[in-house]
Amino acid sequence: MIFSLFVTFYARDPAARASAADFARAGEIVKAIPRLRRGIVYTPERAPDPYVEYPPPPQLALQLYFDEIATLEAAAGPRGALQAFARSGALPSVDMSGAAQQAMLARAFPVPDPVFRTPAGAMPCSDVIHYPGKAEDLNAWLAFYLQSHVPLMQRLPGIRELEIYTRIDWISALPWPRAEHMQRNKVVFDDAAALAAALQSPIRSEMRADFLRFPPFSDGNRHNPMATHVVVKP
Repeated sequence: MIFSLFVTFYARDPAARASAADFARAGEIVKAIPRLRRGIVYTPERAPDPYVEYPPPPQLALQLYFDEIATLEAAAGPRGALQAFARSGALPSVDMSGAAQQAMLARAFPVPDPVFRTPAGAMPCSDVIHYPGKAEDLNAWLAFYLQSHVPLMQRLPGIRELEIYTRIDWISALPWPRAEHMQRNKVVFDDAAALAAALQSPIRSEMRADFLRFPPFSDGNRHNPMATHVVVKP
């Protein structure tokens, strides 16, 4: 069982970017987290969706994987390594006013070809999606999503990774609001151009039709295209 902690920093200025020094500092903090299985630092990318114009992605985001919930909670605890992000002036260029955190259960699914072929000078690109609202029947909603939507996602051209995240209860001493998204998911591609091509593919049209068949839920979803910097590898 794998647990994933998401920490997102949405800036008031959609054009805001983390400085090179703050990006490097974020990576250093992540690398220092004890017993971290995998650590990713995300920065904004652009890959337009053909159906919806979504709000800008976070200025900076973290995705941290742990083998045990206790290890995740220790990292987010009063003396945990993640408190370094919460100290005053820790990342001066990052707008902390839109910070949020959420721990979730990670479910990985196979894809036809998981070998990355990222061009020189580019970065892998993830579309990190969340569903912020509520389903009338969450059990039925998740069952439909896993049985109907995931097989379509697996057919996206060029997909290298696919994960679905579902809710858990967790303990944190970090000072930021706790997100209560009912689900997140992530599809990863060689680069932003590959993600953009997948979003324009016929499979994306099938996914849109399937989305319109979801059991009733509120508040739609949000797509966040993000350059994917893996700073701690499994």
